[in-house]
Amino acid sequence: MENQTKRRFSVREVREDFPALRQLVYNKNLIYFDNGATSQKPQRVIDAIDRFYTKENANIHRGVHYLSQKATDHYEEARTFIANYLNAKHTHEIIFTKGTTDSINLVAFSFGELLSAGDEILISAMEHHSNIVPWQLLCERKKCVLKVVPINSKGELIMEEFDRLLSEKTKLVAITHISNTLGTINPVREIINKAHSKGARVLLDGAQSIQHLKIDVQELGCDFYAFSGHKVFGPTGIGVLYGKEAILEKMPPYQGGGDMIAKVTFEKTTYNELPLKFEAGTPHIAGGICLAEAFRYLDQFNIQDIENYEAELVNYAQDLLSTFEDIEPVGTARQKASVVSFNIEGIHPFDLGTLLDKQGIAVRTGHHCTQPLMDFFKIPGTVRASFAFYNTKEEIDYFIEAVQKSVQLLK
Repeated sequence: MENQTKRRFSVREVREDFPALRQLVYNKNLIYFDNGATSQKPQRVIDAIDRFYTKENANIHRGVHYLSQKATDHYEEARTFIANYLNAKHTHEIIFTKGTTDSINLVAFSFGELLSAGDEILISAMEHHSNIVPWQLLCERKKCVLKVVPINSKGELIMEEFDRLLSEKTKLVAITHISNTLGTINPVREIINKAHSKGARVLLDGAQSIQHLKIDVQELGCDFYAFSGHKVFGPTGIGVLYGKEAILEKMPPYQGGGDMIAKVTFEKTTYNELPLKFEAGTPHIAGGICLAEAFRYLDQFNIQDIENYEAELVNYAQDLLSTFEDIEPVGTARQKASVVSFNIEGIHPFDLGTLLDKQGIAVRTGHHCTQPLMDFFKIPGTVRASFAFYNTKEEIDYFIEAVQKSVQLLK
């Protein structure tokens, strides 16, 4: 994959690949700045979904007929492509799930079964609810202890506090790679190295990083990496959990059912090999196949070109927003990805978001499933504009004008 000739990145050409961007909302050209919630899909992914259900639809792994074998081949080819994209050591280290939330819950249950009372789990104050609640449930079930690494006013981890909280009792560090609310890029290599020095495992919530950064799980050294397909230009209802082979082998199954078994009797069941041990039941076959198609689309480009372009977008937006009176930026970390969260003093984020919508601009308002983070900043929520590589500076210019108009109406 590294040796192939990469497609030259051009935002104008990329936009032509995404049909959803060519529509009107309230008779205005759609400006889609809600990529942190879900991304739009390139035509080749849409075509792949249609092709599967039109010509390839069959159940996998258990049929001798042509369609079943064809679907099985394409599904497992998808797994292999994604494993190569992430540079996993083994294809069977790629577990298909429903999404990031499902992946984290799988680890919380199955890895959690290896833990004992008094074992500690570290998370951070900027985590999505999906990387908080599963660990709370685990702690209730296994009498483990959940500890939270605090952040500073810029939205950065206080690493001195991480060092203080990390101990021989720490069995797992579960941390977001990039904050969905703040855009903060956490120092995950440092975190992984320090955690491993204490014998702890590390799970990275990659829901907001897989689409923006080059991810090499072996180079990172993480033990688990979780992400959702719909945030990386693929379908909803499909996701991936990468896990190191040795750890996955030790973990008991998360769910029971078809495909995850080797042999079943009423007296005893033996479990299948990886990755099927963690894939009970009929999977989202089209989702897995079409998620690989999204990665094939993304793999045309040099990911560093995308990262550089998106950094331009976020810096451009932040610079223009900083000229507003009464602006309250939320998340000003030195290392940031394509997220701008803010409030305007005296204006509720919902009201501002509603007026922006009427001008054809899709942003997210609210607590972004990070209520403890909102409590830290003592705010009810934010307006969040989150960018992808198909967004433009011209769209940001229009967005700034729309914010100005909205503020004038609301003040």
